[in-house]
Amino acid sequence: MNLSDLQSGQRGVIVKVAGHGGIRKRLIEMGFVRGKTVRVVRGAPLRDPVEYEIMGYRLSLRRSEARLVEIISEEEVKKEREMLSPLDTGLPSPAENDSPENDEETSPELEGKMRKLAADRRRTITIALVGNPNCGKTSIFNRLSGGHEHVGNYSGVTVEAKEGTFEREVRVRPAESTVRAKSGCFDSTHSCSHCTSPCLLSAVKEKAETRRYRFRIIDLPGTYSLSAYSPEELYVRKYLIEELPDVIVNVLDASNLERNLYLTTQLIDMNLPMVVSLNIYDELLSRGDKLDHRQLSRLLGVPLVPTISRTGEGIDDLLEAIVAVYEHTADESLARHIHINHSGCLEQSIDRIKHLFQENKALRDKFSTRFLAIKFLEGDPDVQNVVESLPNHDALVAARFDETRRIKEELRDTPENALCDAKYGFINGALLETYRPHDKMEHHSATERIDRIVTHRFLGYPLFFLLLALVFSATFWLGAYPMEWIDQAVGVMADFVSYVMPAGMWRDLVSDGIIGGVGSVIVFLPNILILYTFISILEDSGYMARAAFIMDSLMHRIGLHGKSFIPMVMGFGCNVPAVMATRTIESPKSRLVTMLIIPFMSCSARIPVFVILISAFFPRHQGLMMFSLYVGGILVAILMSKLLNRFLGDKGDYPFVMELPPYRFPAWRTVLRHTWEKGRQYLQKMGGIILISSVCIWALCYFPRPSTEAEVVVPTAESESTENIKVATPSNHAHEVSVADAPTQPAVTQPVSYLERIGSTIAPVFRPLGFDWQMTVGILAGVGAKELVVSTLSVMYAKDAPTVEADETVVANDEAAEDEEMRLSGLLRGKATSAAALAYLVFILCYFPCIATLIAIKNESGSWKWAALAATYTTLTAYVLAWLVHTVIGPLL
Repeated sequence: MNLSDLQSGQRGVIVKVAGHGGIRKRLIEMGFVRGKTVRVVRGAPLRDPVEYEIMGYRLSLRRSEARLVEIISEEEVKKEREMLSPLDTGLPSPAENDSPENDEETSPELEGKMRKLAADRRRTITIALVGNPNCGKTSIFNRLSGGHEHVGNYSGVTVEAKEGTFEREVRVRPAESTVRAKSGCFDSTHSCSHCTSPCLLSAVKEKAETRRYRFRIIDLPGTYSLSAYSPEELYVRKYLIEELPDVIVNVLDASNLERNLYLTTQLIDMNLPMVVSLNIYDELLSRGDKLDHRQLSRLLGVPLVPTISRTGEGIDDLLEAIVAVYEHTADESLARHIHINHSGCLEQSIDRIKHLFQENKALRDKFSTRFLAIKFLEGDPDVQNVVESLPNHDALVAARFDETRRIKEELRDTPENALCDAKYGFINGALLETYRPHDKMEHHSATERIDRIVTHRFLGYPLFFLLLALVFSATFWLGAYPMEWIDQAVGVMADFVSYVMPAGMWRDLVSDGIIGGVGSVIVFLPNILILYTFISILEDSGYMARAAFIMDSLMHRIGLHGKSFIPMVMGFGCNVPAVMATRTIESPKSRLVTMLIIPFMSCSARIPVFVILISAFFPRHQGLMMFSLYVGGILVAILMSKLLNRFLGDKGDYPFVMELPPYRFPAWRTVLRHTWEKGRQYLQKMGGIILISSVCIWALCYFPRPSTEAEVVVPTAESESTENIKVATPSNHAHEVSVADAPTQPAVTQPVSYLERIGSTIAPVFRPLGFDWQMTVGILAGVGAKELVVSTLSVMYAKDAPTVEADETVVANDEAAEDEEMRLSGLLRGKATSAAALAYLVFILCYFPCIATLIAIKNESGSWKWAALAATYTTLTAYVLAWLVHTVIGPLL
């Protein structure tokens, strides 16, 4: 609760004061410090400002300022007291406290409880992780919170904020200035051998205490700056301004300090509490470089902590630094606000515009006016929108016009370029004083040697496609045995249910609807895990960025940006995060076109359909067929992008600027964690949408039932063409019995199921493609989720399995052969031709994206019309391509 939420006469104990440097300092100086009790006296006639009483005197605050003060109110204490017994709280029960005469008596106890809750609440720290892509920011998030977010070694993996919470015992040291004064040591080097007093570092450690804190950590999108250039930059800046986290952790790649520190200087301009994590510090040391990070901390006014997120080294020190900044116990020489000096000419312009911003009191409470002045001088469009609503808008615009003209005359450059150069000049000066790179060796680094091969003009493309072919082939090779084991387990489970449950609807529901439907999809779990493992390795190693690099020229020729290739490859795993990853594409046109063609990328949900049909009809060329489908999806996406670019017109082009990170060995812990997370999501889907849909499909296929209990004969085309059936004889020797010789029983024609009625109605539309009504219904089920295609086919074709009851015992002539025929692939071979199967594969590859992907397209594009376009044109494309395959290629099979 905030102070602005209190009503007249209510009290609260202050937990913390948020806000920027100036307004926060003013509130604290006026007495709004943690642990103090504040009471609302009254509000002005128009509700603003409000009169408060604190420390025995009264003052007024506007509600916008009071909103920055977090408190614990009496109402919160009373609500907690109602949930606990009087013995637990130490306060009288609510019934005893209702009378007015008890108000004065309970007031001290109530205030004590408020102070205790305020102290507990203050132990919750909100941390915002900010940093460049590839700096290991998400790895630190996972290391701290135990979160299982994916870590990819290329730009744009984290496309939205992730949140995690954890509790940790942290060593809290007193302020070093206090210990230094008490010990008589004023040497800040921690190596004072000349004095007789104890060393400062030892004194600080001796006086440290351990406290338990609860951390709320936010992993913000990776961004190179806080300019209004991409959605990530706007999102990060908006979060930092509006949410005001307690501490910002700026994660830097220690092996590339000059580039990473540019974002640090912009965060310093925002004047928010900050700690810098010098991540990947082991690479800096392995190169033989030397960095005086403590001196660099003094120059930046921000504590710097070396960390290695891969191994967890330095994480405890990072938490200690966070708590020290939060509790204001950090060394004042290392944690203080500085102004990045942009040279006299620029500082004059910044000061003039800053003072104009400061005339707006409400603006000072929310923003750092210096940060606003810098961004307005740069021509930031988001800040210009803020200026439009200010009373002194004309004065600000006139000042920027004058200062821009003056800067161009004196510096011969634009303000934006001049400010950027000034920041890099500050960074270079700080690094010259603190950073000593090792002498460069003549031999090339491992990254350069690898890039000579994988980005080679002629070898790059064959190596990339060969790598994809190996990945998809390995999906079959490595997944064959675990698939067989899971399939056998599903079969044993179905047989067990059939054995223990009496014949009837409930046995059919469990055996065919639940086990048959879900089991037919879960059997492909190994293939999906293997595919995600390989994709994760390619991403973490840094190769995916090289794939975008070598594909940029081709992407540009079809009207796309080079960065479009990364979301397209991500679509092999799941189309939803791939659509979200298009945020990293600066060009609006390329971003939209990329969203619309991503559904052609074969996501993992299509793998079960591909595997079952390829195994049934093309067993000798499984890897080649899978690779062909994936490449075919890419080719269709390229052709459709050319078409879409013609209709969308030219909306400007943007340069291809993307970091090529150094190659790194993937952390197997991260790879396995990512793979398991995807597997867990797949299993959750089995217990959710797949289970419910399988049961619904079974019910539509099972009902209506015949009106009599006599044996049912279903006159299907298959049964009419069958001349003989296998039955058991008393001697347990199977022999053939003609249908004419079989005992006659009263036959009742099975009513046409609801599902068959639906399928038969729309089957004529898909008959030119060679699909029967069951395959047609499978396509309809796949609209919700592509995995439903397999479970739907499994449930429907299970009715046609060649089993006959005789003396309540089902006997097979050849058990192994019967088991093979009972598999869905065997049933499909008896129902469809190779031409129809190939057309079905092409249709599943291209048609209607799943509902989740359509919602993602709507959210990212901002309009349902683009989602509707994606659903329509992909289905039409799928129909045309499937017809061509069935008509032209089918006769050749």
